[in-house]
Amino acid sequence: MSLLVIGSLALDTIETPFGKAERTLGGSATFISTSASYFTTPVRLVGIVGYDFPKEEIEFLKSKKIDISGLEISETKKTFHWHGKYDFDLNTRESLVTELNAFETFDPVISEKFKDSEYVCLGNLHPSLQKKVISQISKPKLVMCDTMNFWIEGAYNELLEILKHVNLLVINDSEARELTKEFNLVIAARKIMSLGPKILIIKKGEHGALLFTNDSIFSAPAYPLEEVFDPTGAGDTFAGGLMGWIAKTKDLSTDNLKLAVIYGSTMASLAVEKFSLDGIRNLTNDTIMKRFSEFKKLTFFKEQTL
Repeated sequence: MSLLVIGSLALDTIETPFGKAERTLGGSATFISTSASYFTTPVRLVGIVGYDFPKEEIEFLKSKKIDISGLEISETKKTFHWHGKYDFDLNTRESLVTELNAFETFDPVISEKFKDSEYVCLGNLHPSLQKKVISQISKPKLVMCDTMNFWIEGAYNELLEILKHVNLLVINDSEARELTKEFNLVIAARKIMSLGPKILIIKKGEHGALLFTNDSIFSAPAYPLEEVFDPTGAGDTFAGGLMGWIAKTKDLSTDNLKLAVIYGSTMASLAVEKFSLDGIRNLTNDTIMKRFSEFKKLTFFKEQTL
């Protein structure tokens, strides 16, 4: 049930219309591994932080039974820092500061201990680094990859190459359209799947997510929240819940993938209710299952014939 997570760890400053959080825990690997830890343990984490990374956050990761033996700590550079500001609709954000710091020289080396990982979650990294990670894993059963507009625009050929080596791609709707030059998401999905991934998830923010397999399309709703404070880690939290459930069940059937999408959506809906990682720091199974049940109610209906 081993799940390997590679990505960024950061100290973020987040501004929204509802408040501000200074140098709070962030980064793709942080959200993914924390979310996944509620489903499968230990989660294997590979990343880099600086000398300023709070010791209490190291202890927090350990408390979630996340194996941090693959976490590098720079003695000379600070931790990756991002400062972003959101507008009232929370779909538009402005990057005010991006300081890569130690993350600029991140060169993931997978230890012998981690090379037998069965499930691999590649967070948002340069496609060449994602490919390097895959080349170090012995026999993965499922490799999930995330990407972004920045790599589609600046590392297009490298991205096409990595897509040949991944089983599952998770992107948002604007990225799918930019990657394929297609507005229709169904057409875009088929084009993306022809590039390599046999499973595709297109996130649509407040409008839910679409799961595509070779023989089916599944539409998952977004949970209608009354309060959304910070959407920063929603996508990574979704990926963590998704991959955590898959690693727990070892089941790649279409029915189980649908469940994985709902669990991912469940975790993401909990994450955005508070700043930073606070929405998923100390969840109970009861809290997760209550929200999961509410998702189920959103789509339940009784069948009647004409």
